[in-house]
Amino acid sequence: MYPAAVDYRRASTLEEALAILAADGSRAKVLAGGHSLLPMMKLRLSNPGLLVDIGRLPELRGIRREGDRLVIGALTTHHEVETSPLVREACPVLAEAAAEVGDMQVRNRGTVGGNLAHADPASDLPAVAVALDAELVIAGAGGRRRTAAIGDFILGPLVTALGADELLVELRVPVLAGRTGSAYVKHPHPASGYAVVGVAAVLTLGPDGTCQSARVGITGVSDRAYRASGVEQVIVGRPLDDATLRDAAAKAADGVTVNSDLYASDAYRAHLSRVYAERALRLAAQRARAAS
Repeated sequence: MYPAAVDYRRASTLEEALAILAADGSRAKVLAGGHSLLPMMKLRLSNPGLLVDIGRLPELRGIRREGDRLVIGALTTHHEVETSPLVREACPVLAEAAAEVGDMQVRNRGTVGGNLAHADPASDLPAVAVALDAELVIAGAGGRRRTAAIGDFILGPLVTALGADELLVELRVPVLAGRTGSAYVKHPHPASGYAVVGVAAVLTLGPDGTCQSARVGITGVSDRAYRASGVEQVIVGRPLDDATLRDAAAKAADGVTVNSDLYASDAYRAHLSRVYAERALRLAAQRARAAS
């Protein structure tokens, strides 16, 4: 199906893009890589009156380190994150998740900012962003900028805290150091590759080998990626043995309304969340033990 007729503007600078949105944002959609928006337009699930193309803004692309944070421009592609030596060293779970996004074509064109701003409840990156306590830098017209925690940014399926006149410009995540291990694992839908269940785990060990801190993000299970606080509460302060990992993973779907569809019932999806939570925890624990 072809999308409905739409006006088109290509911004040459960030300031121009924000000015367009300030003047006409109520009927506009932002086009970055296009791998989420264009399929929805073809299915007439999204019918914007105006497309604002920001895909050629170099100031929104790139990866750099600022102190103990890794800063990733919103137009950085999944492939660039997946293959970046800096990301692989400083925050390997982010590179691991980027490698799981879609297929090669999607990873070469799809962007980090577009993925997070789309807020698909079965997308890979939101789970990792939640597990990392990521911060998002948001720009508005007139030089206005604000920072939002990922938990305050994604409000529901395909709904975020972005205003009609705002753009997501940066993702900021912590550099993982010390005895910290991380992992992202998922059960992909066989047709789409989206996460039926995806689990990101970040574990830090104390001097005695017990879990000092744990952060677990889960996608695909509920209407948005969420922090699995029940899992974290079980595992912190305990040795990362088989019994602890099983007890913690059993809490993976606690406190959320579990999705159900033709591929996976709510009971099956909840079961998968426990299975993949244990796998992610086990792999993260193994990597934490191996860290210097």
